[in-house]
Amino acid sequence: ALSTPPPALLGCPGTPLSPPQGPGRGGLSAGRCRRLFRPSPSPRPPRPAEPERPRSPGRAGPAREPPAMQPRGPGPAEPRRAVPPGRSRARSRGAALLPSMLMFGVILASSGLLLMIERGILAQVGPLPPHPPAGPFRRDGRDSPAELELEVLRDTRNRTIRALCGQRSMPRSVWELPPGQRRTVLRHLLVSDKYRFLYCYVPKVACSNWKRILKVLDGALESVDVQGKMDHKSDLVFLGDMKPEEISYRLKHYYKFIFVRNPMERLLSAYRNKFGEIKEYQQKYGVEIVRRYRKNGGNSAGDDVSFSEFLRYLLDEDVERMNEHWMPIYNLCQPCAVRYDFIGSYERLHADANHVLEHVQSPSFVRFPERQAWYKPVTAETLHYYLCNTQPRLIKELLPKYILDFSLFAYPLPNITSEFCRQ
Repeated sequence: ALSTPPPALLGCPGTPLSPPQGPGRGGLSAGRCRRLFRPSPSPRPPRPAEPERPRSPGRAGPAREPPAMQPRGPGPAEPRRAVPPGRSRARSRGAALLPSMLMFGVILASSGLLLMIERGILAQVGPLPPHPPAGPFRRDGRDSPAELELEVLRDTRNRTIRALCGQRSMPRSVWELPPGQRRTVLRHLLVSDKYRFLYCYVPKVACSNWKRILKVLDGALESVDVQGKMDHKSDLVFLGDMKPEEISYRLKHYYKFIFVRNPMERLLSAYRNKFGEIKEYQQKYGVEIVRRYRKNGGNSAGDDVSFSEFLRYLLDEDVERMNEHWMPIYNLCQPCAVRYDFIGSYERLHADANHVLEHVQSPSFVRFPERQAWYKPVTAETLHYYLCNTQPRLIKELLPKYILDFSLFAYPLPNITSEFCRQ
């Protein structure tokens, strides 16, 4: 409980934490702050009761009122009971105090949430359990801690995206994007006309399994469990292949969703997969990375790229020209130009995927596929090992390129302090 209201939290002018006032700025006006936070008046001594004036029987005189309260129209005044001035002022102060207290409570709650976001408290929400408890949601009004954390996470994401995308400089539609950015996002939006949804696929965020689901829903694949190499182009419909009026219609009327992942974890997954297993990436990118960042690295086959060398390569790369496997999610899917109805998390992959499938009313036999047996997931311990064995300066310089992925989707920045890495 606060003994006195903290006007500095609310941006009142003249306080140490108050922001600069001006057109379009937040905060309260000086007049409103004086009304909300005027000091309580000192108690006055009780006034002696005035003796009642004698009145002649059968004649009721009008009560004495201030000049501003005279009757509006002609005619005899009704008899009124005299009210002591002190009681009238007390009643008016009580009536004015109630809405002021309610307004103060609402503003204080909102300011507290904004202060928590500013200090990074909400961004420190730990990863959600990968497999939520089985069974239906609780209907008794009491939510589990995991459900409450999920609500905080989604609310933080929605508030942050609204705040960022509400800026005048941010795009309101794909047609306001530069041609290169528009081609990128339209090339990553997959279409299901049968079930009326758009899915923006993000490499290294289970996009192969989502493509399997789309092929099953369109009848191009019998089951999501079919083994074999995934063809990422055939039997898929891309929004970028349609006419402008067809694109606009689907963006306006279709259900749109995206799945996101911790940015550093996604980068590590791409590094281990592409430079440790895919020869095409070793030859196309690995050879050049080693030659550029390693002394006497001209004889490398590209299969021995270190994680630090990979991060140095990303630091020098233009974001708009990056390969899709390490391009920031913001640049791939443009969450300001495309208003997504649902943002799923890799940390809650199956639960969020089932939510989407239920929403689009997919057949009951269509389910999100299980992880392949050969897949080696990136655990928290694996990520910490790679980060703690990388120069902190390199990670700090790289963060600005992915800062929108961290902030918009409420992922904490990597902890690379020496104390943490010693553990």
